[in-house]
Order: sequence, then structure tokens, then C-alpha cells
Amino acid sequence: MSGVAATDERARDDRHDLVDEHLEDWLREFPDLDVETEGLISRIHKIARYIDRILSETAAEFGLSLADWELLGSLRRVGPPYRLTPGHLAERLMISPAAMTSRLDRLEERGLVTRQPDDTDRRVTQVQLTDEGVKTWGAAVDVQAAKEQMVAAAVSERQKRELNDRLRKLLNTCERIAGSPPPPRSISDPG
Repeated sequence: MSGVAATDERARDDRHDLVDEHLEDWLREFPDLDVETEGLISRIHKIARYIDRILSETAAEFGLSLADWELLGSLRRVGPPYRLTPGHLAERLMISPAAMTSRLDRLEERGLVTRQPDDTDRRVTQVQLTDEGVKTWGAAVDVQAAKEQMVAAAVSERQKRELNDRLRKLLNTCERIAGSPPPPRSISDPG
């Protein structure tokens, strides 16, 4: 059996994956390697990369970048009337004000957001999702949710709850050790 066929056959077997192959190689080089910890972290990292790719593809289907996706999602998450100041958005997305201005210009040009003076303080600008922004975001989320359901179908409802509980513990530990998570590399402010 060729190496490719053997790899493909193992990929169909839930007891062996690409990380197992890498761990076998690393174990030769580092016999004292904590295989379980390394496997856990490697799998989380690889799954995150797959999910980022799926999300990027969904965003692109709607003419959005991941940066656009994150910004629209931040506005949608605050609830009606879906508005925040540019400063609050920049803070939530951990980007510079200059990067925020560029993103807002692009989204406003597409008719997905609008900037308007605050009702109580005209010195303050509010960014608000337009009806088209709400519609576009909702449609994109529906498509992404369907893709995520296909991925999550690999485990039962009970396993999802258990996995969520365990991952929550890991995430809380990461936050205690390292603070807030950095933005994903693909949407972070380059400047």
C-alpha cells in the first residue's frame, strides 16, 4: 500500500490522525515528550486553523474579509439598534483607530454600516449596522452555522457538552495565565 493510501486509510479511522503521525516523529526525537499534552494542544491548533479557513470561505462568499466579519459581528452582538462608537469597536477588536477608520470606510461604502452623530452628544460618532448589514450578517451566519453543524456532527450531544466543559476549563486557564486572547493573525491590525 502506498504512503498516501495508508495515510488516507488512517484518516478515515477516528483512532489515528495527522497529529498522531507527527507525535510518532517527535517521540523519536524527544523520548520524554508528554504525548497527551502535545496531542491536545496540536489538535486544538489544527482544528482552529480548519475553522478559520471555513470562516474565511464563508466571509468571502458574502464579499467580506475576516476583519469585516468580526466588525459586523461586534455590532450585531450588542443588540438593537446595533451601534457602538468607533473607539468601542476598536477596543473590542483590539485594533488601532486608523485601522478601524479604514474598515468602517469600506463597510460604509458597501452600505453595511453607517456613521452618524450620537443623539445625546454630537461630538461623538456612532457606527450602526444598516438593514443591509443586518441582512448580510444574518445570511452569512446561517451559512457558517450549517458548516459548523457538519463539523460538530462528529460527536454526540453529550460529547459536545463534555467537550465544551473541558475546553472552557482550558480557555479559562489560558486567560488566567496570558490575559485576553490576541486577535486572530488573519484579522489583526498590520500597523
